[in-house]
Amino acid sequence: MSEDFIVPLCQAEVAILFVDEAIILVDKPSGLLSVPGKHPLNRDCLITRVQQNYPDALIVHRLDMDTSGVMVLARGKDNLSHLSRQFQERQTQKQYLAWVYGVVQGDEGQVDLPLCCDWPNRPKQMVDHERGKASLTYFEVLERRAENLQTKVLLKPVTGRSHQLRVHMAQLGHPISGCGFYAHAAAFEQAPRLQLHAWKLAFNHPGTGVPVQQTAPAPF
Repeated sequence: MSEDFIVPLCQAEVAILFVDEAIILVDKPSGLLSVPGKHPLNRDCLITRVQQNYPDALIVHRLDMDTSGVMVLARGKDNLSHLSRQFQERQTQKQYLAWVYGVVQGDEGQVDLPLCCDWPNRPKQMVDHERGKASLTYFEVLERRAENLQTKVLLKPVTGRSHQLRVHMAQLGHPISGCGFYAHAAAFEQAPRLQLHAWKLAFNHPGTGVPVQQTAPAPF
């Protein structure tokens, strides 16, 4: 997102899914930033809203503005450190639902392509086999709509690169419907919003070590 771009105010509410003394699980709506933008008018965001009721809430990871779904927030620096380590060491499990353009032929597969920032066109990312960081996504086909040229897929990223799922699916020839960055016109016009939703997140509770799994139904 350009520093000069003013984000339209997101009217949708942040749904609080679970709260205890260590974590807050939320369902972020599409159109809401995870953290404040650089432009002074882009202060409205997930963390700012949550901190109004939970001042000790801290951001652990992010979802793109246009992506909806489950996020975990830490309460306090100790819990933040514990959760951040899980994300860095790939101990968390993330699953996304998406509608993509076209009819995907195989029932499952993977995309293993290194990614880096496309600096002249940032925040866009690109495949770069020399400078890119390793990026791996597994996918499964859930539903095909041949008449609409769409396929519903379950996406399981192993790594967490910026725009990873958008770039990987576009490189596969099936850009995510409604994507304004990587989809061609026909795919972009298939939906009024990006058809990407973080529907499941699993990790270990920073206080107890007990496995935690949270889901939120896709709004599309």
